[in-house]
Amino acid sequence: MRMKKPLLFFMMGMVLLMLSTSCVAKKMSLNSETRLKQDTLHMQVESEKSQTRSVRELTYARRVYDNQVYTENIVGGMSFRLEAGSKNISVPGALKLRKNKMIRIQLFIPILGSEVGRMDFTPDYVLIVDRIHKQYIKADYNQVDFLQKQGLNFYSLQALFWNQLLVPGNTKVSDSDLKRFSVSLDEKGEFIPLTLKNGSMTYNWNTDKTSAKIQEAIIAFKDTKYGTSTLNWKYSDFKNIGVKQFPASQIFEFVTHATRKEQKVKVTINMDELGTSSDWSLETELSPKYKQVDVQEVLGQIMNM
Repeated sequence: MRMKKPLLFFMMGMVLLMLSTSCVAKKMSLNSETRLKQDTLHMQVESEKSQTRSVRELTYARRVYDNQVYTENIVGGMSFRLEAGSKNISVPGALKLRKNKMIRIQLFIPILGSEVGRMDFTPDYVLIVDRIHKQYIKADYNQVDFLQKQGLNFYSLQALFWNQLLVPGNTKVSDSDLKRFSVSLDEKGEFIPLTLKNGSMTYNWNTDKTSAKIQEAIIAFKDTKYGTSTLNWKYSDFKNIGVKQFPASQIFEFVTHATRKEQKVKVTINMDELGTSSDWSLETELSPKYKQVDVQEVLGQIMNM
């Protein structure tokens, strides 16, 4: 396999509706009182139903939220596949997650095992390293206008990798935040969807009716300036991490019409093992031989590919 410069680009690249006689008048008055009582009773019943449903929805949202793993670290070897246009790259790699601190994807040369590329996502910046061409991109989330406007940051990406719900702009989902999610308890089929709308973004999580595990996350964006974009993130092969389970297989596909033609990138991660080791550093050291590449330049090249 020959790793080319576009890999750096693809690696970067990356929500709701009187009558006249007194006798008759008296009768009408009584009937009105009866109807008023009936209407009031009906409203009370509907209100109680609504409150009961709201409690059920919130209870289910809590079940989904409570499925998240407790560990601070998740690590493991993996196979990594990237499909973009005519390009199809498959390499071994490693995924390392440290809660609230790091999402690291490492790509290796087959057989030799040497690192060919690395992506570090931290709360403050994104670092993408191309070992072959000795170049790198380092940028904070505010440098990407689209991410900034939509409240998307490290914690949003972390929630997707960790198979969790998210609220844009928040570092975590609180119990009061769960009330913002619309839960379709009567949905037919095997899934119960949870939906959250935020500006031009619509977030949808399809959850298993039995286990309440998130099976799929769909984020849709529609805007007159940026066009239409969709991120579809699927989870499977759940394995035990302590008393909880984590999806060892994740497939995410990003499709956008923000450019002159449709752009589509699909990434498949299959972890062959899961561990909780904390014996790895958050630091990525680069020698002076590495050249920094401007993030806007790379984004421009991606948009025109």
